[in-house]
Amino acid sequence: MTMTRRSALSWLGAAPLLRGQTGSGPGFVCPMDKDVKSPAAGKCPRCGMRLVANLREPAAYRLELETRPDPPVAGNATTHLIYRVRHPQTDAVVKDFELIHERVLHSFLISFDLADFAHEHPEPRPDGSFLLPVKLARAVPYRVVADCYPRGATPQFLTATVFPRHATLPDVPVLKPWPGGRQQGGNLTVELVTEPAEPIAGLETLLFFRLTPAEGMEPYLGAWGHVLMASDDLVDLTHEHPMYVDGVPPPELRSPWPQRIQFNHIFARARVYRLWLQVMRAGLVNTVRFDLAVKPLG
Repeated sequence: MTMTRRSALSWLGAAPLLRGQTGSGPGFVCPMDKDVKSPAAGKCPRCGMRLVANLREPAAYRLELETRPDPPVAGNATTHLIYRVRHPQTDAVVKDFELIHERVLHSFLISFDLADFAHEHPEPRPDGSFLLPVKLARAVPYRVVADCYPRGATPQFLTATVFPRHATLPDVPVLKPWPGGRQQGGNLTVELVTEPAEPIAGLETLLFFRLTPAEGMEPYLGAWGHVLMASDDLVDLTHEHPMYVDGVPPPELRSPWPQRIQFNHIFARARVYRLWLQVMRAGLVNTVRFDLAVKPLG
């Protein structure tokens, strides 16, 4: 499974962005965007994370997911998801996390047929676990993602799978990309344009989301937008944030309300991908989805 996490644009307290920084001293690096470096302490201009002087080597932590009841019952019954993030060497439950976009743990729930999507924030408990009450709509498996940053480590994007009672493994869904590239949210319309027009696996794709109306747009969880991308077979999962807003980094943003947010992404394989974009306007979180076909290279 390919699991990656890209960082967000931030517009306050940004440190100077230097690529390939050289010179005396260790310098400071963003733990999420390792190409962002600075000679001084501060915050990453993309994601707002605190720059660190000595970035640790990546190590894969483990997500332990408990369900009560076990197995859960789909429908109107409440299932309690209990998350524990465990250390890769000691297997101890991690209790200390860095803040990521105003929360210590973000969780995404995606049904295997890609019909159901939720972005939730489980409640931390004194023993280091996190609790999330949910209602699983249907008796299909759900992929559960935990996006977190254990203190002293590196950001983690961890997954587990929940099988409700009587769930059967569905076939890979047949997604049909919408040629119009426009979707209606709760209080705005979002239009998607890509460059190139037909994304190619292994090459960078620019995704431009135009927001109408732009008036009243505001940051959601520390970013102008969040995108969760999933391949139709749920092998590739990515959580990303904008690289540019109206063509410039947010510290240079001149309009009070962004009209276009840009994501840069390299799709791993030639598949159809479902994208869920989340943006906030006038206090309302809009979640819109797009299906995007990616061609093979060559």
